[in-house]
Amino acid sequence: MKSKKGKIIAVLAVLIIAGIYYYVTIPAINIHATGFWIFLIALLVLCLFLYGIRKVRSPEEFKTNKVIKAGLGIIVAVVAVYLIGTLLSSPIINAKKYRELITPETSDFTEDIEQISYNQIPILDKDSATLLGNRKMGSMVDMVSQFEVSSIYSQINYQGRPVRVTPLTYASPIKWLTNQKEGIPAYITIDMTTQNTELVKLKEGMKYTESEYFNRNIYRHLRFRYPTYIFDQISFEIDEEGTPFWICPVKEYTIGLFGGQTIGKVVLCNAVTGECTDMDVEDCPTWIDRVYPADLLIEMYDYHGELINGFFNSVFGQKGCLKTTEGYNYLAIDDDVWVYTGVTSVSGDKSNVGFVLMNQRTRETKYYEIPGAEEFSAMESAEGQVQNLAYTAAFPLLLNIADEPTYLIALKDNAGLVKKYAMVNIQKYQNVAIGDTVSQCEEKYLELLVDNGMLDDEKAAQSSEEKEAKGVISRMAQAVVEGNTHYYLMLENEDRIYDVPITDFLGIVKYDVGDTITLTYIEGEPACEVTSVTGASGDARAEIETESTEEETDETAAESEETQS
Repeated sequence: MKSKKGKIIAVLAVLIIAGIYYYVTIPAINIHATGFWIFLIALLVLCLFLYGIRKVRSPEEFKTNKVIKAGLGIIVAVVAVYLIGTLLSSPIINAKKYRELITPETSDFTEDIEQISYNQIPILDKDSATLLGNRKMGSMVDMVSQFEVSSIYSQINYQGRPVRVTPLTYASPIKWLTNQKEGIPAYITIDMTTQNTELVKLKEGMKYTESEYFNRNIYRHLRFRYPTYIFDQISFEIDEEGTPFWICPVKEYTIGLFGGQTIGKVVLCNAVTGECTDMDVEDCPTWIDRVYPADLLIEMYDYHGELINGFFNSVFGQKGCLKTTEGYNYLAIDDDVWVYTGVTSVSGDKSNVGFVLMNQRTRETKYYEIPGAEEFSAMESAEGQVQNLAYTAAFPLLLNIADEPTYLIALKDNAGLVKKYAMVNIQKYQNVAIGDTVSQCEEKYLELLVDNGMLDDEKAAQSSEEKEAKGVISRMAQAVVEGNTHYYLMLENEDRIYDVPITDFLGIVKYDVGDTITLTYIEGEPACEVTSVTGASGDARAEIETESTEEETDETAAESEETQS
């Protein structure tokens, strides 16, 4: 009876300890997961340890006990399988397979990357967005004592605009205890072009987040729902209606047990209800922007560049070997988010041989063979132009300015606020233009290109030429700027803001929301500068002049009659 009772206690002890370990570490039950092998080895060691406590009384008995020998043999065999699987999955013997994980397509820069409007340029990096998010949270008196802002700040395309979005988190375990019933009530969005920061309150709080404990923790919720899935970095996004979701990519290993990582599936988890939907990557809705984490895409491209002539060449001769530069940024193109980074030689020089764009939803990769300055060299060049102000440069964005590959760099003060902008020519990075706004910076940059013979006057004029917009007024507001009244318009299905000074276009007062209007404008930031206004009844300026002429004629006639009297 004692022996039977001891066995039951031992089994219960193993189950309890294994259950606690699994609940805390939540490894995937999958032979491709390293955590699973660690869990398995730990479980075997625990069983052997408990058996040894009960059955082994001396070192000599430990050496001769058949169960102990069999248990040690199983542990050694499991470790051996893991090590052999690791070796067989490595690039040492699978260089060609690793090289083919991603297939870059050589493309033309001017065809693929068009000049974009200033209201589409994401001028804020993650650090600046974090400052704005914390400031916004600090102004919310009813929430700041209970919640904090998460550090996620995912960059997405939301309703055609580049936006960073991040959820709130519980400020402490005590705050979780008092608020977990209602959940997290809001998330923050930051428009990366206008710097407009908004705290979006939800009708029903988010119950499944990273800051939850126990079963509602998003990682534990996913593990119990999908015990065999190996999840990569999850991201926080919102759909076009503003509903918060967790985008959870599922790893797939294509080379041996642990090699050739890619993404095979995606799980969408509603952050409010916890409802999950899994699907193949090809079936993802287009509002999802981040299926492939940026680090994974860069790792894939590094395999392609470094293993181009085999593994041993990548270690010794390094002939033709390329790698990505240290940093990366994001570009919004056709409602997708692309990872941008430079490509340089493995020798570590200060120049790029080109750059790549990698689509975070589809893994599509495009390579552009444009030699020029490495990003950090361009950042140093921009900082040199404002060294008296001690501004620091953010990681650059890649733009097409007059068909010239150009770095756009935000220059920030000691507080982390963006104060100026720099444009640096990639191929001749000594050409640097500085401006207080993006539009002013571009104007100086075009002048600089003309002065240096890199651009003719006609093409420079085309790059800054007037454009026309026609549509129905959806929003209209007025403000006084430096003593002058300005009307600010938005048209239906557009994100641009148009600045109409009333001193130049008095007839704008005749228009209201719902009227059709045609505007000629010059791209600007944060608002486009309007150069002419026409509507259903003709040119607004002409109407003003006609009215003024008629009034002057009437006044002249009246004065003449009075004189005759």
